[in-house]
Amino acid sequence: METLTFRNGHQVTLVERGSDDRGPYLRLRHLLPEPGRQAGPHWHPVLTERWTVRQGRLRFRIDGSEIVAEEGDSHFAPAGTVHRFASELPDTVIDHEIRPPLRHWEMFQLWQALDAAGRTTRGGTPRNPLALALLWDYQDGYLAGIPAPLQRMVLGRLADLARRLGYEKRWLPSRV
Repeated sequence: METLTFRNGHQVTLVERGSDDRGPYLRLRHLLPEPGRQAGPHWHPVLTERWTVRQGRLRFRIDGSEIVAEEGDSHFAPAGTVHRFASELPDTVIDHEIRPPLRHWEMFQLWQALDAAGRTTRGGTPRNPLALALLWDYQDGYLAGIPAPLQRMVLGRLADLARRLGYEKRWLPSRV
């Protein structure tokens, strides 16, 4: 198992990659040491996500519904559904399943590499617009509230530029 650790103590552990009768999947475990926003409103055109709270409490907003998840609760965001979540207690632990995984693990690797180098804000946002665009591209989704064609036009082009300038080689050498 590989674990990525962010400066704020957030740990993401690759638990399993595989395929079953429902197709390919990625299973991660997150340790969220501090309460707060974990993912702002976004959606994915293809992938689905399921979270199971192992310890602590999460607050989700999935497709407009506010949900509080306690230990043992699982919640699901189908493809195309706007979702966001925040941890409400310290040391929250969640299992996270992504189907199909696309580049979700690589997104966390990129994010952690930027964070470890001090290239993100306190909230975890990359400071460099090219790095932000590349991270956006790896999430295989869209920010809620901004038209997808506009995101593809602006962030997609910036991500292409980031690749041409060697950002993938610099921040994700194992991918190139």
